[in-house]
Amino acid sequence: MSQAVEDQAHGRGETHGNMRKILCVFPRYVPSFGTFEYAYPLTDGVRAFMPPQGLLVIAAVLPKTWEVRFIDENMSPARAADFVWADAVFVSGMHIQRRRMEDICERAHAAGKVAVLGGPSVSACAELYPAFDYLHVGELGDATDTLIGLLAAGVSRPREQIVLKTKSRRDLCDFPEPAYELAEIGRYFLGSIQFSSGCPYTCEFCDIPGLYGRVPRLKTPAQVIGELDKLLACGVNGSVYFVDDNLIANRRALRDLLPHLIQWQKRNGYAVSLSCEATLNIARLPEILSLMREAAFDTIFCGIETPEPEALKAIDKGHNMVVPILDAVSTINRHGMEVVSGIILGLDTDTRDSGTRILEFLEQSKIPMATINLLQALPRTPLWDRLQQENRLLDEEDAGRESNVDFKLPYDDVLAMWQSCMEKAYRPDTLFARYEYQMHATRPYRLRRPLSRQRLSPRNIVKGLVILARLFWFAGVRGDYRRSFWKFTLRRLRHGQIEPILSVGLCAHHLIMFARDACAGRGNASHYSAKARGLELEATLPR
Repeated sequence: MSQAVEDQAHGRGETHGNMRKILCVFPRYVPSFGTFEYAYPLTDGVRAFMPPQGLLVIAAVLPKTWEVRFIDENMSPARAADFVWADAVFVSGMHIQRRRMEDICERAHAAGKVAVLGGPSVSACAELYPAFDYLHVGELGDATDTLIGLLAAGVSRPREQIVLKTKSRRDLCDFPEPAYELAEIGRYFLGSIQFSSGCPYTCEFCDIPGLYGRVPRLKTPAQVIGELDKLLACGVNGSVYFVDDNLIANRRALRDLLPHLIQWQKRNGYAVSLSCEATLNIARLPEILSLMREAAFDTIFCGIETPEPEALKAIDKGHNMVVPILDAVSTINRHGMEVVSGIILGLDTDTRDSGTRILEFLEQSKIPMATINLLQALPRTPLWDRLQQENRLLDEEDAGRESNVDFKLPYDDVLAMWQSCMEKAYRPDTLFARYEYQMHATRPYRLRRPLSRQRLSPRNIVKGLVILARLFWFAGVRGDYRRSFWKFTLRRLRHGQIEPILSVGLCAHHLIMFARDACAGRGNASHYSAKARGLELEATLPR
């Protein structure tokens, strides 16, 4: 950082006297498998997947004298009047949102406003964003203080781009509560919360260690409980997702946190269910799994990636084989938690039979939801470095491809294998059969939730009735998969099991519809690609 910038950023970290108006805009996602857009029309007004932690934390860090607005363009676009109101526009996002971030920058500049970009994508690839006035590279820390100082000193656009790199990160235990009050929390499919940052593993394709480190940094249990209280007060829907890339990155810390979560759930009548991401070797931790069950964790996303041992070794994911994969999935199920699996196609070890083996694995494991992805090389990963040396990195947009990797197998064969997997895995009869298995192998082991006033609140009852009515009409009457739907649903109705009808019905509809559109070429085959296709998703009801 130049001395001139240091001098301009006087008084950083203080409450600045100059009042500023900051517009925080979160860009729209390309519709994808994991964001459940196809389910929104069946809900009582959900418009987006999860509130963005990063941007809401930045909003909370800004001086109290500054006025802040937050707009999530997954719900509605920022208007010209919003840009006119602002002194500066803050943007954050992932690689998949790159084109949307650039579009927000253009709109800010058209209004004559300074545009500031932070978040994971720019932190990994600052060179991709030459148009922004300020780049915040890295996590919350000294660069954040400098940025605040610069904007306090003036909000005219700098003559050239200023890149601020975090050298001293703020401890997670010093993070403020995200500014959930600025967001329409009740219109998100899930709530979001963060406990830790970083992961000790170095899977070849993953950018987390490069961005956030291998030694996990942690919030205190009191912080997590405070944020849950705030989410509940802001009207969160019935589930909260821990966005940690690996919830068991620090097992001792998680073991210390879980009793606090259990007490919080008891105090609030088990108002929400919890879900998270963790490595599959969590199956070796029965004490933690038992505590997670008591805390009402219902789902764990595990990056299984492939059922093929040689492939797991090649991508440095040998920890998936500490316990046989099917045994690990079964152990998690017996603690009342459903497994959601990440699956990758396009690995160097793949053969023309890899798609068949993935389908066989899904049939054996009975995992209902597997996010099947084409391999994408992300910057700041060992995979990126290796493929760059091998001259196998491509610009997928220029090449009209779904991935930036030059696969060992012919590209068209890999894409066809992905489409075949999606089509077969999410046939309605096949999908509902896997959910039926979960009703007998997983759900009976879940903690029995009390019929508390929080769970049976008028708001929750109305919401449940709305979803139930829409499922019955659009899936049960108008849907072309209605026979599969009713086969599953009538069994639940006979036993008075309404909640599975709601949760499975919403998820199954999204999975079926997304798979159909994907196989028809209307959806991206990689959840990490910024390829500009299908950017606007209309409300999609069963057909």
